[in-house]
Amino acid sequence: MTDAPGAERWKEHQSAFDRVRAVAVTVSEPKSADWIAEQAHVAGNTARDHLQRLVEMNVLRTVSGGTATQYEPDPLYTRMQALRDLLNNRDRDDLLELRGDLQERIEEWQSEYDADSPSELREQAAHSDTAEKTREMRRTANDWDIIAYRLQLVEDAIEHYSDYAGSAPAPA
Repeated sequence: MTDAPGAERWKEHQSAFDRVRAVAVTVSEPKSADWIAEQAHVAGNTARDHLQRLVEMNVLRTVSGGTATQYEPDPLYTRMQALRDLLNNRDRDDLLELRGDLQERIEEWQSEYDADSPSELREQAAHSDTAEKTREMRRTANDWDIIAYRLQLVEDAIEHYSDYAGSAPAPA
């Protein structure tokens, strides 16, 4: 296998464990150890060892199916990391402002498409008159899902700000 440009530098500056973790926590669907090993430029056995350690650390979880165990990010770990990022980069007032911005965007979509949720918008897309309108509505529904998830995170951060912020590292 020929390494992609930049792979040698990545291997020089990141440990095998860090490369496996970097690949595994960013997959959008479960992947096999062999796939992760290839992407992380490590041997299959090395990847399996590191993946098992990440499962034990609750960073990843395993998914059974097919012939090989597959790995995906643990949703709780991912959520906590996203909360930590919010708290490291924003104070309570910033979070309140962000909440308003996110709510406003959702309200715009509700008004523009006369839909109360991304699933309603997808249903409308299924009955759209043109391919372009269908694609637009599906993209908007996907964006709406992301914004709604982000809004949940922001609301959690606001609701528990005094508890969470007290455990946040001091800003640099």
